[in-house]
Amino acid sequence: MSNVELIQAVLLAFAVVVILMPAYIRSLRYLGMGKRILVEGPESHYTKEGTPTMGGLLIIGVVVVLFFFLNDFILPPGGIIAPLATLVLVGGLGAFDDYLNAKTGEGISARQKMLWLVVVAVAAAYQIQSTYAIDRIAVPFVGFVMIDPWVYIAFAAFAIIAAANGVNLTDGLDGLAGGTLVFAFVAFAMIALLNEPTQPNLAVLCGLLVGGLLGFLWFNVHPAQIFMGDSGSLALGATLAVTALITSQILILPVIGLVFVIETASVLIQVGYFKLTRGKRIFRMSPLHYHYELQGWDEEKITLRFWIVGIIAGLVGVTLFLASIDKL
Repeated sequence: MSNVELIQAVLLAFAVVVILMPAYIRSLRYLGMGKRILVEGPESHYTKEGTPTMGGLLIIGVVVVLFFFLNDFILPPGGIIAPLATLVLVGGLGAFDDYLNAKTGEGISARQKMLWLVVVAVAAAYQIQSTYAIDRIAVPFVGFVMIDPWVYIAFAAFAIIAAANGVNLTDGLDGLAGGTLVFAFVAFAMIALLNEPTQPNLAVLCGLLVGGLLGFLWFNVHPAQIFMGDSGSLALGATLAVTALITSQILILPVIGLVFVIETASVLIQVGYFKLTRGKRIFRMSPLHYHYELQGWDEEKITLRFWIVGIIAGLVGVTLFLASIDKL
């Protein structure tokens, strides 16, 4: 597969999403699929009440259809079951949560959501391990280290769940999660092409996701006309982790997804400190982007600076991969 085909995949997904999105937004408005804004959030977000959500569902639909279309014409034989299945299954879970949120103001309970995430994550981890017979893991600057298959499955499932929740926590400002996901999937598209052996199908899937996200961002940048919703953030976060697992670069994922790690860490630190001190807080609000917003930063400023961190993190992650490639 040539780089031209990868670029074509990006452009094709972008064009399809941009063309379909206006009608999709109108359909969501007609169906009453407006976002309910949490009372606990910043007051500046109250004006976003009613903005259509579930934008991630369109991205998923376009990416899946285009991948199977390209798989019939330009891609080499052999699909990639785990990332596609994760995208669809977790996307369905998120869409149901978005639907309940729009209709009742309350989504799926955290316990139920976690249960389904665990089921999908374990199934995906088992499928990856059995398909690729993985018994070792790539460590930057060290090379491959042997790992027990069942330990790998547990670790892989944890990574999928963590990435899904990390992206979900980041999805709080217009364009924030979408932009940082673009940089992360670009990084893994490069890794898939440079890997040994190369993984062209995975690279094209990353390219389609990048194109779909760029098309979504056309309507999601501030002031957003549509939100990604859990259908997008949970599914794309989980798929990002599955992509890292298939490339054997799961230990580089926390670097490439540094923004998601920081956002998640800010919540854990805030909750832990609140419990230990019986009511005191480190941040004005968590996740971290809300803290900066309450500090007086404009929403666009926070998003752009987090994007910059995402770009740098992606470059560092790819550099770590290239620096270690001779040991793999």
